[in-house]
Amino acid sequence: MRILLPLLLLFFSSASYAADGLSLTSSWVGYSALVIFAIAYLLVMSEEVIHLRKSKPVLVAAGLIWFLIAIYYRGSGHEELVTDAFRHNLLEFSELMLFLLVAMTYINAMEERRLFDALRAWLVSKKLSYRKLFWLTGCLAFVISPVADNLTTALLMCAVVTKVAQGNSRFINLACINIVIGANAGGAFSPFGDITTLMVWQKGLVTFGQFFDLLIPSFVNFVIPAFIMSMFVSAEAVEAEHEEVELKRGARRIVGLFLITIATAVMGHSLFHMPPVMGMMMGLGYLQFFGFFLRKTLASSLHKKAVDAISHRDDARLKALGSVVPFDIFNRVARAEWDTLLFFYGVVICVGGLGFIGYLEMASNTMYLNWDPTYANIAVGVLSAIVDNIPVMFAVLTMEPAMSLGQWLLVTLTAGVGGSMLSIGSAAGVALMGQARGHYTFISHLRWAPVIALGYAASIVCHLMLNNALF
Repeated sequence: MRILLPLLLLFFSSASYAADGLSLTSSWVGYSALVIFAIAYLLVMSEEVIHLRKSKPVLVAAGLIWFLIAIYYRGSGHEELVTDAFRHNLLEFSELMLFLLVAMTYINAMEERRLFDALRAWLVSKKLSYRKLFWLTGCLAFVISPVADNLTTALLMCAVVTKVAQGNSRFINLACINIVIGANAGGAFSPFGDITTLMVWQKGLVTFGQFFDLLIPSFVNFVIPAFIMSMFVSAEAVEAEHEEVELKRGARRIVGLFLITIATAVMGHSLFHMPPVMGMMMGLGYLQFFGFFLRKTLASSLHKKAVDAISHRDDARLKALGSVVPFDIFNRVARAEWDTLLFFYGVVICVGGLGFIGYLEMASNTMYLNWDPTYANIAVGVLSAIVDNIPVMFAVLTMEPAMSLGQWLLVTLTAGVGGSMLSIGSAAGVALMGQARGHYTFISHLRWAPVIALGYAASIVCHLMLNNALF
C-alpha cells in the first residue's frame, strides 16, 4: 500500500545536504532511516493480514529515525538543529491534528444523533433500481465528502449499498468502486474533503476559494468512470426492507454548528490570516456549549415526550425513552479515529526526518528541476495510487518547489484523485475493503483501473484547459 516512496528516494542522484552542510544521504544514518521507514510501511501494508494497527510501526519508526539523527549530531555542537527541526515538524502536525480532531468529533456527534442512520433509511425507502442506486450513492459520495471527508462519506455510502443489495456481490463491488472514486474526487476540491487538501490549505499555498477551481475537473474524474461502469449495472428494482429511524434531539442543530465552525475557520484564515485550527477549536467550544444545553434540558424534553407517548399509548416509544443517555462531547472525542491521527503523526515525523537528512531535497531537485512541473505533479498522482497520498503530499509540501497556483492546484488534484486507481491508494478504498469484505477486493478494483485512469487523465486535461490562466 505505502512502500515505494522510501525505495524511490534511494535512486535519486542529485546532491543534498543537511542543515549544517554535511551530507547525510550517503551516511549510515540515511541508509538506516530508509530501511526503518521501508520496514514500517511493509507492516502498514500488511495491516489486513497481520491485524497490527497501522499507527504502531510508524510511531516506532519516527522515534528511531530521529534518535539516529540525534546520535549522529551528538557532540557536534549543532544539536539544536535537530531539536529545532523536530519541533517544527511537531508544530505542523499539531495544527493538523487538532483541526482533524474537531472535524472527527462533529462527525461522531452527527452519527450519535443518528443523522447518518436516517440518511441510509431514506435511501433504502426509495426502492430504487440498482442503476439508480449506483448513481445516487456515487453522487452523494461526491457531494458529502467535501464537508464530511472522503473516508467518513465512503463508509456511510458503503453501509447503504451493503444493506440494500443484500449479498449481490457484483453490484456491491461496482458500487464500492464508484463510491471510492466519488468520495476521493469530491474531497479534492475542498480543504475539508481530504487530509492532503487540508495540508495544502494550512500551508497557505492555495486559498479556500481557489480550491473550487478544481470542482469541474474533480467532477470529470468521477463521472467518466461512473458512466462506463453504470452500463454494467442492472436496471432491475432493488428489494429491501424499510427501516424507521428517529433523529435524536439536536441533530440538525449540530449540523448547523458544524457549518458555522467551518465558516469561522475559513473567515479567520482568509480575513485575519490566522491558522484554520483556531477557528476549528473555537467551533469545538460551540459544540461544548450546545452539549451543556442538551444535558440541562434533557429532563424536561424526556417528560414532554413521555407525556406524548402515554397520550398515544405508544409503549414502545415510552420504553425507548427510558434508555436515553445525556449527550457527552468527551465521549465523542474519545471515539475519534485515534489510530488514523497517530498514523498521521508517525508519517509526518518520519518524512520530516527524511527531509532533514536530505532525501526530500534530492527528490525535489530530480522531479521539479529536471522534469517539467506538470509531468512531476502527474507522477505524484500515480505514485499516490501505490504509496499513501499523505506522505507523498507532505513530502511535496516539505520540498515546497517554486510553482504557479495552477501547478499547486494540479498536484492537489492528482494527489487527491490518483489514489482511486488502486483500492490501496486511499483511506476510503482501504476502509471499504474491510467493510465490504468478500465483495470489494484489491483484484476486483484493479480490473477497472484502466477506466479509472481514463477519468484521471481527463480531469488533468480539464484542469489544464479550464484553469490555463493560473499557470
